[in-house]
Amino acid sequence: MVPAAATVERFRADLDALIAPDARVGVAVSGGPDSLALLVLAAAARPGQIEAATIDHGLRDEARAEAEKVASVCERLGVPHTILAARWGEKPATAIQERARRERYRLLGFWAEEQGLAALATAHHADDQAETFLMRLARGSGVRGLAAMRPRSVAPGTGIKLLRPLLGWRRADLERVCVDAGLTPVRDPSNADDRFERVRIRAALARAEWLDPAAIARSAANLAEADKALDWAVRLEWDHHVKERRGTILYRPSGAPPEILRRIVSRAVRKLATEGESELRGAELSRLVATLADGGTATLRGVLCRGGVEWQFVPSPNRTRPVDNLE
Repeated sequence: MVPAAATVERFRADLDALIAPDARVGVAVSGGPDSLALLVLAAAARPGQIEAATIDHGLRDEARAEAEKVASVCERLGVPHTILAARWGEKPATAIQERARRERYRLLGFWAEEQGLAALATAHHADDQAETFLMRLARGSGVRGLAAMRPRSVAPGTGIKLLRPLLGWRRADLERVCVDAGLTPVRDPSNADDRFERVRIRAALARAEWLDPAAIARSAANLAEADKALDWAVRLEWDHHVKERRGTILYRPSGAPPEILRRIVSRAVRKLATEGESELRGAELSRLVATLADGGTATLRGVLCRGGVEWQFVPSPNRTRPVDNLE
């Protein structure tokens, strides 16, 4: 079941670039070809340093048996394995994939923290990255959105590090790892259900032979570097033109480009937010920046924002700002 030495070395280099070689890492394994390949590669590259978990979402009758199949593979590999069961008050009937994703990361994050793992690795690969890029392109996303998935981030809703060491690998590469290991992956029927956007994008990408998923994934990586450069410029703008006092942020625009303004405003709202998700969506952020540039006033996320020569951000009256949001 051990992959070829060159394949293991390729994976080891990709993982070592993301986290220290002596770190203990958890892997999320659904039983599909991508995650099984991740499991096999991780176990070979870091023997004794890997633990695995499988989520039983409770949305399909076969889910438990599939999780137990993963457990048997882990036993053969000598990798500790845990089945994490979702507990729904009411099973989702709409936005199923998104709600399942949130629950999956919540459970995996808690599990990784309880096990004392340094990070959680998922099996997202170059084809996934290309699909994500195209989905966001169709929505009119900016640089940050088009940068798609990052090799290193934080698991949504948790504080655990999230690693994606396979973003440079193609789906076919991972299927070959499974074949060579003598493994038969499970097939999730939702991956063929064209009610889901990602499935439709995947089919369209397969039909468009002139589109190269690997090249699209490289473009996403280049945009991630551009996003880092913009963040660097935002830090300079913030350091020179923003004043912070307890509960108040003041910004005097310096003629910076619109994208820098958007990020300054987003950061100010995120620091003071007392309601809902602190991140502003693209359209509402654009409207807020336009309002402030015109000297207007608006309230978002519990933050009162006033434009003019100097833009002011304060918690709205009658709202209490959580102390743990302070820096």
